[in-house]
Amino acid sequence: MPIAGSGMLMTSMDIGAAHEQEFNQWYDREHLAERVAIDGFLEARRYVAVNAAPKYLGLYSTATFDVLDSPAYRTALANQTAWSLANIGRFKNMLRSVARITISRGIGRGAALGLVRIQPPDGNVDGLREALRAELDPGMIHDIIAMHLMESDPRLSKPLTDDPDALNPAARDWYVLIDGTDADAVSTVMSTRFDAAIADAGATLISSGTYRLMWDLAKADLGPRVD
Repeated sequence: MPIAGSGMLMTSMDIGAAHEQEFNQWYDREHLAERVAIDGFLEARRYVAVNAAPKYLGLYSTATFDVLDSPAYRTALANQTAWSLANIGRFKNMLRSVARITISRGIGRGAALGLVRIQPPDGNVDGLREALRAELDPGMIHDIIAMHLMESDPRLSKPLTDDPDALNPAARDWYVLIDGTDADAVSTVMSTRFDAAIADAGATLISSGTYRLMWDLAKADLGPRVD
């Protein structure tokens, strides 16, 4: 499986211009390393929108889906740093998905990412998954490296808020991830490739957009520093 592990945490958000520099510094100097250090977390990737909303996107891979409901992760969520709390409190339009990677085909990670957001039907989710499986093969598509399917868990996909009843509009959505080397190629694939599979299964296409990779961090990168 090209994506490390079988669990995925996805977060996306906008941030006001007045706090954007600090937000990026927090992400780059504290948050990603803090999360990747958690037991069971394997790697994290940061993206910025090319043609998508919200503007910023983070993907965190875990060894298994259960890691995302583990004592180690719940402890981290309950003990945010002061810097984290300040930045999280400024998030706008946040989407948070705790998901299973149920299909993953291809090898490697691309500098461009396509994100297709789908609302599955109330029934026939197996039909949607199988319809998408047929399309999630990069094969010899030029500039496309890998494709994956994320299926959100409604129970765990909650916003980062003190309000236990706060709604998350992405709580049960699925996401197709398209790793590529070129944003235009990714956009071309997204434009029509999944329409029939989504429609035939009675699902709804919510949105699609492209992002570029800012940087990634793997567990191995956190080893002892050698100057």
